[in-house]
Amino acid sequence: MARSRRDFLLGLGALAASATSVGAPLVTTTPPELLPRSKRQRVVVVGGGWGGLSCAAHLRKSAPELDVVLMEKNEAFWSCPLSNKWLADLVDTRYLVHDYAAAARAYGYTFFQAEVRAIDRDRRLVVTDGGTVDYDWLVLAVGIRQDYGAWFGDDSRAIDHARTQYPSAWQPGREAAVLKRKLAHFEGGDFLMNLPPMPYRCPPAPYERASLIAWLFKSRRIKGRLIVLDPNPISPTFRRIFAERYKDQIIYVPNARVTAVDPFNRKLSTEFYEYRFNDAILMPPQQAGELLWQAGLIGRDSAGRSTGWAAQDPITFRASRDERTFLVGDALGPVSPLFGHYPKSGHAASRQGRIVAGQIAARARGDEAPPELPESVCFVFPDFEPQEMVRIESHYRVRGDGLIEQTMRQFPDPNPRDEDIQWATSMFREFLAFKQ
Repeated sequence: MARSRRDFLLGLGALAASATSVGAPLVTTTPPELLPRSKRQRVVVVGGGWGGLSCAAHLRKSAPELDVVLMEKNEAFWSCPLSNKWLADLVDTRYLVHDYAAAARAYGYTFFQAEVRAIDRDRRLVVTDGGTVDYDWLVLAVGIRQDYGAWFGDDSRAIDHARTQYPSAWQPGREAAVLKRKLAHFEGGDFLMNLPPMPYRCPPAPYERASLIAWLFKSRRIKGRLIVLDPNPISPTFRRIFAERYKDQIIYVPNARVTAVDPFNRKLSTEFYEYRFNDAILMPPQQAGELLWQAGLIGRDSAGRSTGWAAQDPITFRASRDERTFLVGDALGPVSPLFGHYPKSGHAASRQGRIVAGQIAARARGDEAPPELPESVCFVFPDFEPQEMVRIESHYRVRGDGLIEQTMRQFPDPNPRDEDIQWATSMFREFLAFKQ
């Protein structure tokens, strides 16, 4: 890249703006084509996260006869896994930021840096500001959106202020860079962090971040408190760490659902109390990414209400309302009444991307791929001095009654040796052609 990784991190733009209406777009004019029509069947993958990158790479491996196009608004990939450690300079930036163009050259697909504005499913067009790309098969790996409207309604001024001044750092790139600067310059007082209600991206991550911030306060002798407002059940491991190691740095408040936020006067209210803060990480509820709402691919519950997440087949990952569209990653809706959602994690998204690549490769040839379920591996650090790590594994099987069953196991490690970095680099080699 022409700019350094540091310049890239500090210069990333904010999230795309407001929501569009639900349903397929009506393209009344003929925008220019960004790519000429292909003589081969074309797969367009929208979204260059763990799921989209994995899908594009595995499509080239399993179906070299297909024309594969990856579309992503950012110029470089940023990994959310490992980013908490990066906040405290415990992992180098080179493990987090990677060049999309280099990955595309390594695997032989086309990379387009463009922000997709709409999907025209009737005409099989991906629509950007600069033009359209046609497709035979579509993969949407668009991640999450943060539902600031749950707090502020349509008050764009409050939304912009909360997003820019107190970002959740759940979106890759700019938000994490802002949080890193905040932590580097925080001099004391009350630092508030609320957790969104489940489901949300990477469930253990905010607790790991809380331990990291408390460790920074303690090791730097900062006279500050981290107030953690949590509407969800907490794991016994983190409850123990908060109480034993960071009782002077963390005020943990359970059953704390946010009811109102005033970002201008730095106030947040729950059902029981009002909190004032010097600085904050404000995490609104999460939903499926914006493009899935525009494309009309959001699920509904038995009462006809929106679930806020995509509707898809839990095994093939085909969109429930479109045989030519597949969905992967954090935007997925519930897959089983036994446990709800697949983990919204990088590893799970990458495995879903690989499965979808196999599904499309088979269908493009007129075949059917054998059923395959993803798995998930997650490395979490409950503490940082001395380091403690937990490896969390999730596996799945289809029971005799047709329901998907989840088995989770945790492996505590009181003396880790960078197993999380080794895992991440092996994954990056798989879908980014990463070389250390």
